[in-house]
Amino acid sequence: MSTKIKIGTRRSKLALWQAYYVEQLLQDAGMDTEIVEIDTRGDQVLDVSIAKIGSKGVFTEELEDQLRSGDIDIAVHSAKDMQSELPEGFEIIAFTIREKVNDVVVSRDKSIRLGDTSRPLTIGSSSVRRRAILKAYYPHLNIIEMRGNLQTRIGKMDDGQCDAILLAYAGVNRMEYNDLIVETLPLEQFIPPVGQGSVAIESAINLDAKKRETIRKAVNHPDTEFRLLAERAFLKTLKGGCSIPAFCMAELEGDDQLKVTGGMISLDGQTLIKNVLTGARSDAEQLGDQMANLTLEQGGAQILAAIRAERGE
Repeated sequence: MSTKIKIGTRRSKLALWQAYYVEQLLQDAGMDTEIVEIDTRGDQVLDVSIAKIGSKGVFTEELEDQLRSGDIDIAVHSAKDMQSELPEGFEIIAFTIREKVNDVVVSRDKSIRLGDTSRPLTIGSSSVRRRAILKAYYPHLNIIEMRGNLQTRIGKMDDGQCDAILLAYAGVNRMEYNDLIVETLPLEQFIPPVGQGSVAIESAINLDAKKRETIRKAVNHPDTEFRLLAERAFLKTLKGGCSIPAFCMAELEGDDQLKVTGGMISLDGQTLIKNVLTGARSDAEQLGDQMANLTLEQGGAQILAAIRAERGE
């Protein structure tokens, strides 16, 4: 077994931050490491929405090619960018400790508040979930789609394309843009997408067993893993990628309980489905699956069908 761990990552600043973070955890455990930078389709195509270029593997496909060939040992991803069902031959072997999961409003204008109806505001977001929730709770706002990495989006805001952007706190914090946060959004309204705030470690299933266990021991955070197992099971049952307006947040309660809040919202913000389930954290995946079935039964299936029809799927 080679003792060096080759870590594959996208080239964006945030992806590299995540890769160096994981590298540090591995080095702290005594491992030799190497970072391998890889371009992905999601990074190359910035003028089309994620939904239109296909949500499955947009940020992961090229990394998986190199996992398959053995050119890299692991790939580091934002957990929220991972499709709900990995291609055959791959698995997630670890989740890092989760950061604060909230969405935040980022702007140069410190006086901006989403609830302010006294002036016209344009808000940018790349997320169908965030844009739909904005339409539901803040119908007075002008909402535009805005893609690109965090720095690109801030540049577009500075060019006057919008007054503020909705982003995940975790990414803003990791890139040290905290001074631009003007509002931290309540979890009661802005329930995060599956996986927000954690970094996922993917490998090929034929990775050397000893190497896999060493990486997992150094990187995996068990409490976060239980939470994300529930959330990812929810998304898998919905058969959804990162471009559907679904949300799910699992929280630990006491030593062995898990509270799962999840649902879906229509793209126009008019229909909101939301449920809360509690159970043993050892039943994390069953709870996520149960939440997804509840969501589908209560109108989620119709929302998804309408979205797929609109996209011509």
